[in-house]
Amino acid sequence: MSKLNETDIQGFVLRGYNLPVARYLFLRFEGAARARKLIGRLLSEITTGQRWDGVKPQSTVNIAFTHRGLERLELPDATLLSFPVEFQQGMRHRAEILGDCGVNSPDHWEEIWREDRVDAWIGINGVTGESLEARCAATLSLINETGGATAISSQDAAAVVINGKPTTSEHFGYTDGFGNPDYLGIERSTQPGQGKLMPNRTWAPLATGELLLGYADEAGELPVAPIPHLLASNGTFMVYRKLHQNVATFRAYLDKQSLLYGGGKEKLAAKFIGRWRDGTPLELSPDHPDQAIVQNSNRNTDFTYGADAEGNRCPIGAHIRRVHPRDAFGFNGQLINRRRITRRGLPYGRFVPEGEPVDDTEERGIIFMVLNASLSRQFEFVQQQWVQYGNDARLGNDKDMLLGSHGGTGRFVVQGEARPSNPPFVCSNLPDFVELRGGDYFFLPSITALGMIAMGLVDPR
Repeated sequence: MSKLNETDIQGFVLRGYNLPVARYLFLRFEGAARARKLIGRLLSEITTGQRWDGVKPQSTVNIAFTHRGLERLELPDATLLSFPVEFQQGMRHRAEILGDCGVNSPDHWEEIWREDRVDAWIGINGVTGESLEARCAATLSLINETGGATAISSQDAAAVVINGKPTTSEHFGYTDGFGNPDYLGIERSTQPGQGKLMPNRTWAPLATGELLLGYADEAGELPVAPIPHLLASNGTFMVYRKLHQNVATFRAYLDKQSLLYGGGKEKLAAKFIGRWRDGTPLELSPDHPDQAIVQNSNRNTDFTYGADAEGNRCPIGAHIRRVHPRDAFGFNGQLINRRRITRRGLPYGRFVPEGEPVDDTEERGIIFMVLNASLSRQFEFVQQQWVQYGNDARLGNDKDMLLGSHGGTGRFVVQGEARPSNPPFVCSNLPDFVELRGGDYFFLPSITALGMIAMGLVDPR
């Protein structure tokens, strides 16, 4: 296919900015005409997917809308009704489908998400705290000047800083951020293992339509998208989920279970996720971490599970194996090519090093954002079938070790061998390590579509 028009696609979609600090503003629109004027004024500020030629900007700005926000912008009814039903309903109304129950149910969410108050999300990323504050101030000034919206809440997020340097670690102590897919036509530093597995065991980019609307997906079809075509093209859908991490609970559980597990604490921690805490994949190095693998971009995502069908190296229920099974289901991995998601986001809250006192009531976790062309076929399927249910992995009702709603009754099976350093083991009475604080579904339009919305030119005919 020909190269994509990167200047028409929001930069947040095309590339992980890898900027260490961010603030997400949540807007409520104040009158359609004023809100459209605000979008028009913001248009020149939006960071596009255009390459940066070696110098990162000091800050970036991107925008997305809930279905409710598009209603309040007075898009035509025919357009509003043409959006996929899961986007129209929003995440709160899909809680049962997503397994967001118990402590994760909407009753326990933060107030703005319980009441469907958010019309728009503005994501601002920065190189430094100062550049972030300056861009936020400028954006809020524009919002106030036009009177088009009220910023009803905001969420700060930042890379975990260890020894004075921003890292890709998260609060449970694991190195994160290995697995985003490659897509046809999208320029990025590609790594073996990030695309789709080919019959000759090499890797190729996924179809563009698995990320962007208006392009063919892996089935050779156009994903369900709103009308007119220009509104949808080069846009995508975003899932926003605020995930609170119970770090004290996680550390206490790992300490207790590792006393019973013959392989030791760090190996058990690796079995939970499928990677050692430094990021080494168990599948490539089952007995010890190996920084040579982690630092080698040609190796650290280049592995499959087909030769480890019993889960002796990487447990069948390990987190990364569940959410990206590669070829674990056979058929050379083709069954999972239409279930891939692109992740964005950053941790939030104070990082507490291992060994120091930590309290679950203190706010810390991950702002988990997903980009995909189909909310139902991609994110919702993964969340429902692979995170909250284990049947595809022959694990019955066992949920994902990390993200599952366990309620103190969950189970995680570590497959093993007849050798002391890799014994089989069962973790029982799993608590909830992660709790959902709220979120919603958003539409991230192209620059063209933002211009159409701003000028009131969306016409479904």
